[in-house]
Amino acid sequence: MRLLFCLLVFIATGTFAQRPSYGGKLKPEQANMDIQHYTIALTVDIPGKAISGYTEIELIVKQPTNVLLFDLMDSLQVQKVWVNNKNVSFTHDKNLLHVTSDAQFPSGNTIVKVQYAGHPMIAIRPPWDDGFTFTQDSLGHPWVAITAEGTGGKIYFPCKDHPSDEPDKGVDMIITVPEGLVVAGPGMLLQTTTHNHLSTYHWQTKYTINNYSIIFNIGDYTVVSRTYTTINGNKVPMQFYVLKYDAPKAAHHLELLEKMAHVKEKYFGEYPWAKEKIGLVETPHLGMEHQTMNAYGNKFRYATVAGQDFDWLMNHEFGHEWWGNKVTAKDWADYWIHEGIGSFGDALYTRDVDGEEAYEKIFQNNVSRIKNDKPVVLGKDIEEEEAYHGDIYVKGSFFMHTLRYVLGDDVFFPTVKKLCTDSMYTYNNLIGTEDVQLLFSKASGIDLSSLFHMYLYTTDKLDIHVQQTALTKYLVKLDNIDMPLPIDITTNTGTVRQMIDKKGITITSTTMPLIDAKTFYFKRVVYE
Repeated sequence: MRLLFCLLVFIATGTFAQRPSYGGKLKPEQANMDIQHYTIALTVDIPGKAISGYTEIELIVKQPTNVLLFDLMDSLQVQKVWVNNKNVSFTHDKNLLHVTSDAQFPSGNTIVKVQYAGHPMIAIRPPWDDGFTFTQDSLGHPWVAITAEGTGGKIYFPCKDHPSDEPDKGVDMIITVPEGLVVAGPGMLLQTTTHNHLSTYHWQTKYTINNYSIIFNIGDYTVVSRTYTTINGNKVPMQFYVLKYDAPKAAHHLELLEKMAHVKEKYFGEYPWAKEKIGLVETPHLGMEHQTMNAYGNKFRYATVAGQDFDWLMNHEFGHEWWGNKVTAKDWADYWIHEGIGSFGDALYTRDVDGEEAYEKIFQNNVSRIKNDKPVVLGKDIEEEEAYHGDIYVKGSFFMHTLRYVLGDDVFFPTVKKLCTDSMYTYNNLIGTEDVQLLFSKASGIDLSSLFHMYLYTTDKLDIHVQQTALTKYLVKLDNIDMPLPIDITTNTGTVRQMIDKKGITITSTTMPLIDAKTFYFKRVVYE
């Protein structure tokens, strides 16, 4: 866990190459489109570091319009565009593809096909920098990866590149590569064909999926498999697309993944993509969450939890199958829902395997890593690069730790599971911070708006004031929050949990009382 958060600080303060924005305020032309499905059919020229082919976009036009607007990097040259099988005019500039017609495109179901080719953006420092990685494994075989979380799918296919819209009916990916190489993708592998020394892999997911998860990897892979039985009794293929020379390590790795899956399901409900697969693919970069095909590049370097092998990277990225993929923020401003709740889920693995004390120690150590130089939620209509800073992980997860303490396990854990299983908050129904706040407030019967506001929208700490009023009397009160909170107070007679508000309570102790010794709050204690 320490390595994870050290990396996050590095991520948050690193310098990135200039890249197009992802998210922000939704353009009116794109608000008029509801994406239903993508078909991406491309040939990858590995020596030339180029791609060519087409993307077909199925969408619903809400109101008649003269313009359909898509995102696509300028490094890719658009050759032709068809709308409902008719050749149409277009312009492609500033990473935007304007598809136009003098006669309005009617409302309703519409199919746009874009033929294009070119050299996709190359990643400089993946996974923190986006683009294609063209490299080789240690035996000299070609190895290709894509990372896109910061820039979005437009790095290689035309799309509505905004977090508020995902293809409701999924994606088909038809990727052609030199014979002998293997393509790993999202969903299920429908077909593999070989012709003229080229192999074509047809991958399909029928689930909704975020744009940055619509990626593929190419390598000298073999597939190591086992069957996973979900908490609901469903049999799901668990597949690891691993480099052939690393195949002997894969079986043990999948055993570790299965343990993690059981813990995630305990707290968050059944694996979200049970009709498809649990997938891993070995990558030349460290890792990234990609729906049903998580990228893994930690080189089988294990830590231990309770004496058992543990891979922090796989645990974290796999958690995004619930937080980020199934439960998805509609605005990058609410990114903490992905990374903060996901990181809190990382600690729950330690709780299950090594106990409550080990779990609490994680947050006692991590509170000092909260930078607190900006709020976790920075407003509305935020671009990904602006929203992505270290505290969405560290402070976001600590907030969930605090929320658990405030509400108690009997309320907290069922509510977390409801957030991740109720159709109101999952799959096609994208959410924001206000939805999380309302859910927990309703479940607990407590107005939690003040607590959410302090932790997520400000850089304030909870101020706790301890004033000695007599030799053995102390007034303990809250200075800056308008709600009572439970707080552990340790005196000479032991530790008692008390409800404290701005008026405060008087306690008796022959020693100076210790406030919140186990660090359930991000706080400042003032003694007077």
